[in-house]
Amino acid sequence: MKPGDAKFGDILLEIGTEEIPSRFLSPMLETLKARAAEDFGRLRIPFREMLVYATPRRMALLAHGVAERQEDLVAVFRGPTWSVAFDALGNATRAGEGFARSRGVDVSDLKEIDVEGVRYVSAEVREEGRSVLSILPELMPSLIGGLVFPKNMYWSDSTVRFARPVRWIVALAGAEVIPFTWGDIRSGRVSSGHRFMGNREVEIPDVASYLSRLYDNSVILDQEKRKQKLLAGVAALEREHNGVVELDPELIEENLYLVEYPVPFVGSFDERFLKIPEEVLVTSMKKNQKYFAVRNLEGRLTNFFVGVSNNSAVDMKVIRGGNERVLRARLEDAAFFWEEDLKTSLTSCVDRLKTVIYQEKLGSVHDKVMQTRKLAMWLCEELKLPELTPLVDRAAFLAKADLVTHMVYEFPELQGVMGREYARVGGEDPRVALALYEQYLPKSSSEEIPTDDVGAILGLAERIHIIVSCHRVGFEPTGSQDPYGLRRAARCINEILWGRKLDVDVEAAVRHAALSGPADDPVDEALLGRILAFVEQRLLVQIREKGYEHELARLAISVCGRRPLQVLRLMEALSSVKDESWFGSLVTAAVRVRNILQKAGEVSDNVDSSLTALAPEKALFDEVVRMEPLVASSLRKDDWKGLMAFLSELSPVVTKFFDDVMVMDPDEKIRANRLAILKRCNGLFEEVGNLGTLKL
Repeated sequence: MKPGDAKFGDILLEIGTEEIPSRFLSPMLETLKARAAEDFGRLRIPFREMLVYATPRRMALLAHGVAERQEDLVAVFRGPTWSVAFDALGNATRAGEGFARSRGVDVSDLKEIDVEGVRYVSAEVREEGRSVLSILPELMPSLIGGLVFPKNMYWSDSTVRFARPVRWIVALAGAEVIPFTWGDIRSGRVSSGHRFMGNREVEIPDVASYLSRLYDNSVILDQEKRKQKLLAGVAALEREHNGVVELDPELIEENLYLVEYPVPFVGSFDERFLKIPEEVLVTSMKKNQKYFAVRNLEGRLTNFFVGVSNNSAVDMKVIRGGNERVLRARLEDAAFFWEEDLKTSLTSCVDRLKTVIYQEKLGSVHDKVMQTRKLAMWLCEELKLPELTPLVDRAAFLAKADLVTHMVYEFPELQGVMGREYARVGGEDPRVALALYEQYLPKSSSEEIPTDDVGAILGLAERIHIIVSCHRVGFEPTGSQDPYGLRRAARCINEILWGRKLDVDVEAAVRHAALSGPADDPVDEALLGRILAFVEQRLLVQIREKGYEHELARLAISVCGRRPLQVLRLMEALSSVKDESWFGSLVTAAVRVRNILQKAGEVSDNVDSSLTALAPEKALFDEVVRMEPLVASSLRKDDWKGLMAFLSELSPVVTKFFDDVMVMDPDEKIRANRLAILKRCNGLFEEVGNLGTLKL
């Protein structure tokens, strides 16, 4: 059935509840929409558009352009061959009659179809679509019951569960109620307005007036329009107070689903709290009270905040005063934690990490710190950065000291931030203090990387240690399961190496970390192979995410091993020449060389120059001899542009050889000599990653 085949209408389902936690709503909207679209498709109910909305007290589904009837179901069934179903006179055989009877059709309705040149009989079975209104009372309860939240409740009827108790259900098709019962709630047309500013009962005459009726009762159902109102209110406050509000996207969304009618307001707190690190203030306002921080035009944090009320009170001073009192208590706690933590040094906190279990099989956080410290020292040595050794050593020693502070216990998301702040106050070297924060960067693929090598090396050491130690005790990622974030750790290693231009052999680092582990639990070669394969696979994924081709990425990794910086630089060099004609010709020649040698069996690489009678074969041999030390030097120096230049010189010589020389000469000595030249040539190709494997 197409949209023009039947009269279309609109359908509404509103689930009215007690206040649902904001974190549940955004993902559940997508689930509701997907389930509804899937159910409509399964039941052959055409529709033009499906929209979903949510506030703390309701979830709503609006389907526009819904057909009055299901699409008819037409199924074609294939039966026996025509010669089996009908005799030579065209009369149905028992087989033909039996097939027609099994499909509920008359023999005269059987049709002929051709399948790969063979004639079969077929039966077309048509099931007429039902009225959509007769289906919806069955569909709606299953749609509601299929919504499973992270946490579900049951109330008067223990057979039904939802995020919060359901208080009403509105279900309409146009102006007609869709009758059904879910639990002890009967569907109807009565909704509810805003808890404080609307009518308790709001009758919805039809779907078309649903949004406007709610708006008249101070409910902005459309979350996008609610967001526009929220941001417009914040912008007005910015102009009024000459400040800039920190519009954290996550906090905007959280506030969006905490209110049905957003009313932004400005509050303030005592300026003495500005002595606390600003991350503490911002985190306390965001986490505990859902407030936005406010900065002045120079970017400094002020003692103002912006909250979002769900009530447009006659006197907003009352709302503002209540929020200020609550925030004051929170900031008093933060100030207390700050002052208490300053009474002890970070150094004294390190020993307390022995009582903090990192993971049952992996020991304490202190154990992890000491092992990471050793690996960080090794990285300094490998990178030939002796001047950083004392700084990295000190940063590695203090790396997790802030985990046992009062502030991080209250706000775990401030780990690293508080380490940096306590280190600054405690007189540590500024680069050490910065490293305590930057060891956690990047926190995601889109975030900034460390700005200093001290933090970068510390971050590398920790992530390599995590990957090796978790594999050691069997916590390898499987499918979508990666509880210890090993894929993210591997990604961050590559991002740091690329961003800081640090040339680290990750395989060597992994081997060193494996050997530095507990003596009673050594890493065998099989496990080490799995770790290295995991690291290489993550590198390959990231290279491909940058838009490089799979075959070229494999080639670069085969040349550079597991040195991500050099892999990326070789990829850049290869990509700059891959579309040039000489490169395509060289790859073609490399494929021919490989195929010829495979068919030839055992081939010596000893070339007798006296047997190079033809100019092209002598030119190729001379060019290979000239290129061998040059290519080796380029590889040794990681001179990828120079390598491409040498290969471009080799390409026409190889092409000329194949154009003018018959390798498989009848003379056995000449044939063997030419194969030897190709073997030497193939040795060059394999030095640069076996070009013969490329497909251009």
